[in-house]
Amino acid sequence: MSTNEAAAPRLQATGILATAAMLALLYFGREVLVPVMLALFLGALLSPWVRFCLRLGLGHGFSVLLVVLATLAITLGMALVLGSQATHLARSLPQYQSTIHAKMQTLRGLTIDRFESMQGELGRVIEPAAEPVVPGQAAAVATVPGPASSPATVPAAMSSASLGVLSHLLTVAWVPLQTGGIVLVVLAFVLLEQESLRDRFIRLAGGADLRATTMAINDAAERLSRFFISTFSVNTGVGVAIGAGLWLIGLPNALLWGALAAILRFVPYVGVWLVAALTMLFAAAVGPDWSLVVMTGILFATVELVVSQVIEPLLYGHTTGLSPLAVVVSAIFWSWLWGPVGLVMSTPLTLCLVVAGRHVKALDLLTILLGDAPALTMPQRLYQRALSGDAQEILDDARRYLKRRTFGAYCDTIVLPALQFGRMDLERGVIRAEQLRVLRETIVTVIGTLGGEGRTRAWRKRPQGVLSGENIGRQLRQRREQARGRWQGPLAVPAGSIALCMSMGTDYDDLTTELLTRVLLGLNVDARHLSPDDLHSFDDEPHPELTPGAVALIYLVDTAPEAMRERVDALAVELRQRMPAARIIVLCLPGLLAPSASDLSACPHVDAVAGLLEEAAQYALPIARQADAQAAA
Repeated sequence: MSTNEAAAPRLQATGILATAAMLALLYFGREVLVPVMLALFLGALLSPWVRFCLRLGLGHGFSVLLVVLATLAITLGMALVLGSQATHLARSLPQYQSTIHAKMQTLRGLTIDRFESMQGELGRVIEPAAEPVVPGQAAAVATVPGPASSPATVPAAMSSASLGVLSHLLTVAWVPLQTGGIVLVVLAFVLLEQESLRDRFIRLAGGADLRATTMAINDAAERLSRFFISTFSVNTGVGVAIGAGLWLIGLPNALLWGALAAILRFVPYVGVWLVAALTMLFAAAVGPDWSLVVMTGILFATVELVVSQVIEPLLYGHTTGLSPLAVVVSAIFWSWLWGPVGLVMSTPLTLCLVVAGRHVKALDLLTILLGDAPALTMPQRLYQRALSGDAQEILDDARRYLKRRTFGAYCDTIVLPALQFGRMDLERGVIRAEQLRVLRETIVTVIGTLGGEGRTRAWRKRPQGVLSGENIGRQLRQRREQARGRWQGPLAVPAGSIALCMSMGTDYDDLTTELLTRVLLGLNVDARHLSPDDLHSFDDEPHPELTPGAVALIYLVDTAPEAMRERVDALAVELRQRMPAARIIVLCLPGLLAPSASDLSACPHVDAVAGLLEEAAQYALPIARQADAQAAA
């Protein structure tokens, strides 16, 4: 066993212990960490206002003091207003007792009573009978006199009750006041020493690589600032819209419900709907009928759908860089660690971890698990789906891509690199025979469907044993020949209207040639896929209907770098003798990925060299325009 293999288990154990120690520190140190993290996040939210005051010419200390005092005043003002609203709500609840009782009776009549009526005799047997009450006992209980209270003891009792209420209020409010005071003090120092804190963090995290650490900090600061400002603005707007809408429909304490909607919307996905449920419950208690409940539900649904589906994507899009599943899981995790405060801070905390994973190799796992970037590239995704035989998912991805780009670009950037993965695995011998069969069948289905053949029709017309063949390019070519004949179209055509696509003989050449043929057909070019052997069949079989000078372009496709110059040049010489008026374009794709670095452009019989399918298709655009003009005429 090598030294590296022996050290691997120790490194894994060290990582597990370090993770456990970090989780224990976060959990048991939450009394200290929560106020500090709140202060840091508030500092990220308020730092633009400090910079604004500095641009006005105010000093640094005075700017920080002004921003902190303004934040404190706004927070206290909102707390007083919401407290008065909550007090008014609590006092008015007894007024709605009769309405609540009537609604409960209605709901009972619609649910429980109907269910009990369906039970019949069995329901009456199961339902326990109420014990009879003796009238004499009830009267005796009602007439038992209570102990007389002397007038002197009443003020003392009231004073004791008032002190108890005050003590209870202080006990309940002490923890939030303590946390708020700590957050306020730490916030002031964070804003005062923001530049110093950043320098210290750079020195601590990566003093040896200032560039990488600075990029990580700037990325995190930009994402956090954008997240806080945009989310705060949107949530404030949602609160204003909800409050105004509830006021217009006549729901009491509309300001309180609007503020709760703005605050709880920071809780991912479920916060605003919790407020909606509470508000609808209150509306059911206030309104004499169900119209107020229905209007409240419609208001919340309309505002939330418009904001989440229209305003947020237009305003800032998906700036967090987190997947939806990561947002939900992080909310559960941080709420378990830090309670309600952790639930509110879950998204920015997870965002910091994802940003760290973008720049620290050891934390790259977090970016893969929590980030919204695709885990696989598009060629890797196509190759994986093809191995699994999932043609429909490949087609769905392809159709989304083709809405923005051309079929040629799709083949260049996705199909050919994906086939290169298969080519490398095949050369290494790691693909089983069944996987290879599924891969070929899926590629044939995908390319055939994207080429407009249709899956069902092509399946019925395909002869027996075609899928058992190893040459995918020939399978795709046979599909088109079944529909359009051996020569893939008529031989009597206008002069200069055909583009011949010829491979150099290998399986990969045939597939790439077929892809090029389909790219040209998509441009309305009369493209034909032929092999060098097909040229000799014209000598053996006379074709009097063949139009002289019909071929305007000849593409020679070669994907193998070895002996490329000699093979292509030899075939180009023969083609130049047969069709001297046609232009010869060489498509060089060695390895199906990189453009060729060969000197084929120096060959006297080659007119041009292309390294991509889309680049090669540009030479056929004059033929396409000529065909469009003839069709219009």
